[in-house]
Amino acid sequence: HGSVVIAAITSCTNTSNPSVMLQAGLLAKAALAKGLKTKPYIWTSLSPGSGVVTKYFESSGVNQYLDQLGFTTAGYGCMTCIGNSGSLPQEVQDAIGANDLVAAAVLSGNRNFEGRVSPNTRANYLASPPLVVAYALAGTVNINFETDPVGTDSEGNPVMLRDIWPSRDSVQEVVASVVTPELFREFYSNTLTRNARWNNLEAPQGQLFSWTDDSTYIHYPPFFEGMSRETPTEVAPIENARVLCLFGDSVTTDHISPAGNIAKTSVAAKFLGARGVAPADFNSYGARRGNDEVMARGTFANIRLVNKLVPRAGPTTKHFPSEEEMPIFEAAAKYQTE
Repeated sequence: HGSVVIAAITSCTNTSNPSVMLQAGLLAKAALAKGLKTKPYIWTSLSPGSGVVTKYFESSGVNQYLDQLGFTTAGYGCMTCIGNSGSLPQEVQDAIGANDLVAAAVLSGNRNFEGRVSPNTRANYLASPPLVVAYALAGTVNINFETDPVGTDSEGNPVMLRDIWPSRDSVQEVVASVVTPELFREFYSNTLTRNARWNNLEAPQGQLFSWTDDSTYIHYPPFFEGMSRETPTEVAPIENARVLCLFGDSVTTDHISPAGNIAKTSVAAKFLGARGVAPADFNSYGARRGNDEVMARGTFANIRLVNKLVPRAGPTTKHFPSEEEMPIFEAAAKYQTE
């Protein structure tokens, strides 16, 4: 338990702070000088929120050290924070499942909801970019950095985190030399013209969106059809309603409406598959928020959801008339017709 299998410097929050980003790079440099390496089974990645980060990484030279530890820029944006880290190697998944391991993800994102970062990590911790590097070197969250070594050097001697942790002065010196106003002005001066692939995309013209029935990303929402501008004078009482779910504490927004990847066995996956979407293209609930039919099927679809009406965690519930356990969306649809 506690093995780190995902270590990601990611998201729009910490990656906009040059001090901690460059500190992560300097930590990587010091670690390599001691002969330290990240554990081979850890899924490492770097996804800054802006291309400016890449520019000052290159100017300072720290990108080469992060690359050697596996923190290579995979792209820009949310990525691991929204669950788009990619699948873990099958051997790692098998080991976690066969031994019922509580594996960990450490990321510099801003979300650590259950089941969001990865279906294989039950423990998810938010940390600064340099600490993400540190945990990747240690390979476990079961560590006290004050008393436990982060690894051993090339001669077999223990290395403490304080031995390789960059000082504040060394970080600020690098920040002052590479993070300048000119860097930002130069990078953003041609934002609207430099991405040829984006500029070459065909887009409809006109002031109103052209709805298409076959789109699985953007669907015309039916919620306002038949709705009057007048305020209702009477509100009908809700009678004989069934209990759909029974929850305890710690129900997050991501339990209610997940934003991460669409599981291949989910009701939303069946809906997309029936419309010719391949599993590799299911994408995430966050990417398909423009389709009410997908999001309705994604409600309470978190794989770690604990519903006290059923014996196991997951997006299922008990349909009382039939006493059957079924997906929450399907139970709701049955109740609607009964």
